[in-house]
Amino acid sequence: MTDDRRVEAAAAAIAGAALGTVAGSLVGLAVPGAIVAGLNGAVSGRRGIYEWRTRNGLTAFTLDSTWALATTAAALASHAIGTIRGDSGYSRELSEGKNRHVYERGFEPRKGFAVTLGNVISGAGDVSKVRRAKLVTDHEDVHAWQARGFGPLYPVLYAGWMAGGAAMGTIVWAIRKRDEPFGKVVESCAYYLNPFEWWAYSRDDNWPPPGLIGKLGWKKPAVSSFASFRQNPC
Repeated sequence: MTDDRRVEAAAAAIAGAALGTVAGSLVGLAVPGAIVAGLNGAVSGRRGIYEWRTRNGLTAFTLDSTWALATTAAALASHAIGTIRGDSGYSRELSEGKNRHVYERGFEPRKGFAVTLGNVISGAGDVSKVRRAKLVTDHEDVHAWQARGFGPLYPVLYAGWMAGGAAMGTIVWAIRKRDEPFGKVVESCAYYLNPFEWWAYSRDDNWPPPGLIGKLGWKKPAVSSFASFRQNPC
């Protein structure tokens, strides 16, 4: 690690801890807030993920250290799992200056699916492949910003939809006289139709996704894709 990175890690840790203390004190958790935000600053500063000279970078760091502390804590857990695993495949190219950490493996609760916890994307796969790199930049990065924007509400809303969607999927499967496999119906309702996923798949220009049962759910993308912005920047 270079001297510049040591300075960045120390500065980000101190600034993060200060922000975390203030944010945590509002709910009686000043010390945990300082620890989470300080550790995030140290790890992220050492790896140089924040784009300090841009509004996005400053916003990402500030939110990660305050409003989004809950998901930042989950991100630290994801780091820990990646470290324990040992062959997590950290991608510097997709992390440095990108306001996120990207692991090709690491925490992988479901094979073949990437997962984003706070500012950490795990299970990205072989990011030398265009499709997997695009999954990171156009889909999973959306989840990182969703976590920042919705803060402590994000995991509650996401998990709440999953639970309610699973129950609804069970009802739909029963009503439709079992025309489709039970697992696929539940997955469609609980996961693919989750508004946060609809948003991310739409940004990725991948709506409807292959795993969604065609007769269910939203017919059109939630928002314009990033690809359309790149093609028509004006």
